[in-house]
Amino acid sequence: MDRPAPRPAAEQLRVAVGQYSDRGRKPSNQDFHGLCIPDGPLLGTKGIAVALADGISSSDVSHIASETAVASFLEDYYCTPESWPVKKSAQRVLSAANAWLHAQTRQGPHRHDQDRGYVCAMSVLVLKSTTAHVLHIGDARIFRMRGNTLEQLTDDHRIWVSRDKSYLGRALGLSPHLEVDYHTRRIESGDVFVLATDGVYEHVDAAAMIQAVRMHAQDLDGAAGSLADLAYACGSTDNLTVQIVRVDGLPAPDAGEVARQAGALPCPPLLQAGMEFEGFRIDRELHASSRSHVYHAIDIDTGTPVAIKIPSLDLRHDPVYLERLLMEEWIARRIDSHHVVKAWPSTRPRRSLYTVSEYLEGTTLTRWMAGHHTPPLEQVVGIIEQVARGLQAFHRQAMVHQDLRPDNILIDAACIARIIDFGSTRVAGIAEIASAADVPQMLGTAQYAAPEYFLGEPGSTVSDIYSLGVIAYQMLTGRLPYGTQVAQARTRAAQRNLRYESALDDQRAIPAWVDGVLSQAVHPDPQARYQELSEFTYALRHPHMALNAGTRPPLLERNPLAFWKGLCLLLALALVLALALR
Repeated sequence: MDRPAPRPAAEQLRVAVGQYSDRGRKPSNQDFHGLCIPDGPLLGTKGIAVALADGISSSDVSHIASETAVASFLEDYYCTPESWPVKKSAQRVLSAANAWLHAQTRQGPHRHDQDRGYVCAMSVLVLKSTTAHVLHIGDARIFRMRGNTLEQLTDDHRIWVSRDKSYLGRALGLSPHLEVDYHTRRIESGDVFVLATDGVYEHVDAAAMIQAVRMHAQDLDGAAGSLADLAYACGSTDNLTVQIVRVDGLPAPDAGEVARQAGALPCPPLLQAGMEFEGFRIDRELHASSRSHVYHAIDIDTGTPVAIKIPSLDLRHDPVYLERLLMEEWIARRIDSHHVVKAWPSTRPRRSLYTVSEYLEGTTLTRWMAGHHTPPLEQVVGIIEQVARGLQAFHRQAMVHQDLRPDNILIDAACIARIIDFGSTRVAGIAEIASAADVPQMLGTAQYAAPEYFLGEPGSTVSDIYSLGVIAYQMLTGRLPYGTQVAQARTRAAQRNLRYESALDDQRAIPAWVDGVLSQAVHPDPQARYQELSEFTYALRHPHMALNAGTRPPLLERNPLAFWKGLCLLLALALVLALALR
């Protein structure tokens, strides 16, 4: 068996932490804090979460708001899909907490007095791979200490009425709409993050913070406690809460679960019909290319047919390709759709690198189109709707397919469509920890790739909509909407000059409104396309909506050169007329 070049052992993200909280001179503690350091794959895909909430003094229930906000965040954040990026996961959880807190205030006796409701400031730090993600509402602060420098990473959402009077302009539970500050910082080993409430940072300066962390380097709980004691000694009348997180070790940027598996497993030899392979009996080869070999096999334990994919001989020494191959199965285990091929349950330990999926009878959409030159519009729309439902399952998981094409769509005898290949899929949560050098510039197939890919831009959900629109156009016309021009248009100016070729002709009965829908779906400008798959499929079923939407763009957008020529002609005629009348 061939084995890829060995990778150095990847160190996991390691931190040392210290925490301290006390009511100080107040009768009760309205602050709440917590952190979670998960085990296993979650450490790579979700990271370490640190949360601090500070209740407002005017409310008797703000301590409930603080505890609820922190506890719900640390629990619910790790329940969001692993494929989601930190920003999406954290903001969804914070929005849910905000809605609940605001509803509690509206249902309570102080519904008309927000200052006495379920309100708190909230600061969150998520350390994932080599990046710190900062989310913030209110006036609790997050600092980063690097060397002899202390940098404040958050801005206070406090509005000052006078020198002595202020109020929170933004807080959790304050209003039904939540606006969260979010930004990221690259982290280095040795970085120290300090989270503190105003009862501490208003009375302790940067020099004291740095000195406390250094004096108690082996006891960060002691460092947090010393900062609180110092704030108390300096006259603080508020609650005192401090969290300190020191980064002691960083992983390699690609040291995720899939990367480790790809580096540890050897590649199998080419398989032959009749041989047994890790609990499967190989039946026949289904497909072979320069990238992979796919076999029809039988699971010996269950007698169920499966499809096994192994890397080709040409690419089995390419660690990036091997990771992408294994990512297909990682993705398939997280997608739940009747229109996406499913991963086969893993019941046995693997000794080599391959993927297993359910076996589906059928033919690719490419071959289907070869046998259906003029399919009815209803049949085309039905297939496009099914593929859209499969794509929607990707988009809900913050995934962009990036290589939707007829060869990656299987049509069975009942005309059920399924997406069967997603080796180019971009997973937002994984992309956060991937090395930029490991991401190829162009992953899709040129004929179906959205124009923005040729500008070096990352794909988005509307890029997938473009690809689906091209497929719909091809199913109805037998050609591509821009021919081969898209791959040659490598600048924005060139893409603005792309000319959509109408789907209408004398050979096929295609309604004019369908042509309008297709032209919008494959517009070179991502902002001018349908922004949701549901918009596209709905327009294909509702001609009155397509017509009323005015899908045909103005002349300036369709043909700028003709517009300006016409305008110049009109101006010249106006000038001639003005001179003649003098």
